[in-house]
Amino acid sequence: MKYMATYDLMEASRNTNEWLGASARAFASYPIWGLVPHPVFKVMSAWGRVTERSFSRMVTKPYWGIRTIVGEDGRDHLVTVETVMKKPFGDLIYFKASGRAEKPRRVLVVAPMSGHYATLLRSTVASLAPDCEVYVTDWHNARDIPVSEGKFDIEDYTLYLVDFMRHLGPDTHVVAVCQPVPLTLAATAYLASEDPDAQPRSLTLIGGPVDPDAAPTEVTDFGRSVTMGQLEQMAIQRVGFKYSGAGRLVYPGLLQLASFISMNSERHSQAFVDKITAAAKGEDSERDAHNRFYDEYLAVMDMTAEFYLSTVERIFKEREIARNEFVVAGKKVDMGAITRVAVMTVEGANDDISAPGQCVAALELCTGLPENLKAQHLEPGAGHYGIFAGKSWRNNIRPLVLSFMNAHSGKAEVQAKAAPETILKVV
Repeated sequence: MKYMATYDLMEASRNTNEWLGASARAFASYPIWGLVPHPVFKVMSAWGRVTERSFSRMVTKPYWGIRTIVGEDGRDHLVTVETVMKKPFGDLIYFKASGRAEKPRRVLVVAPMSGHYATLLRSTVASLAPDCEVYVTDWHNARDIPVSEGKFDIEDYTLYLVDFMRHLGPDTHVVAVCQPVPLTLAATAYLASEDPDAQPRSLTLIGGPVDPDAAPTEVTDFGRSVTMGQLEQMAIQRVGFKYSGAGRLVYPGLLQLASFISMNSERHSQAFVDKITAAAKGEDSERDAHNRFYDEYLAVMDMTAEFYLSTVERIFKEREIARNEFVVAGKKVDMGAITRVAVMTVEGANDDISAPGQCVAALELCTGLPENLKAQHLEPGAGHYGIFAGKSWRNNIRPLVLSFMNAHSGKAEVQAKAAPETILKVV
């Protein structure tokens, strides 16, 4: 499948469906049909609107949409997104609240590179911004990166995180969500060995596959059911001539989206049937719950082939992080080198992507870290999305994360001597 033709075929199919939706919407919206007492035209128009919007969103990067933050003074402070570090495969961006006194907490949110844009963490960022100075890793769509920029695999990803942490300095609190959890742990361990003074204050790991074998899921089962050769033939394609990254080998976002939807096909199908019905009755709106969710969910990005394949092979199959055998730039990364960075893991009891046990394995790897600098939390009834963006995050997990940061905002020497009860109260 490693041909431009297959990549362009998917894009042509997406474009055709978008056109069909637009055509149906336009045709069924003619005023003359108001004289025909039949609901078929309203249904056709509704189907067209939903279809056109859905397929057009697949190639558009969503807007962050965080316009203001309410300060302690009760005023709305305008938010601007500034690029602090610019790199070929991803930027470090900063959400600056104009006219607001700088907050004592500096937080780096490490966004996943797993098929969606960093804007998937919009609600996470928005909930942290009132109390923190928030920085986010904003990964680029591989289809837009020229081949001349070279490769980007999990080692490069880890080194990007190292550079971002170094730039922000040692007073930073890092929050990693989902896919980057094991690589963020590795980046911290790399700094512990190579540049100890650049280590962050704390590390919060949310729902990530540190040890995929700790609790099997459909994701881990798939990783073990195919060989790397099969995966490369099935999943990897070349970017077509339409984009700047023409010729680059990628795992297409559209292919990833198909696999996402197939995991819960009945629920997604019903959601679209309900949306079309509501639209036909005139009961929908531009920013209703369906549109807010699917505008983000359907917006997908390509991953470089080497990043996708190295993730499957080295994180899931070989379990290099779980076995503490991960190598970056020719240097073995020892998780036991982390001795003064407070680490907390957060898992959801109903997480079917990174099941409970996969993330908390990080604490066992940190053999050099005192027990009073370790914490863990298992959120009852929460799924994968809920632990970083849903009700569970807002009501329970976010307060714990902020309290954990507060408990470890002093000097490293003071943290290491803190009583175990301090962490127990946080958990």
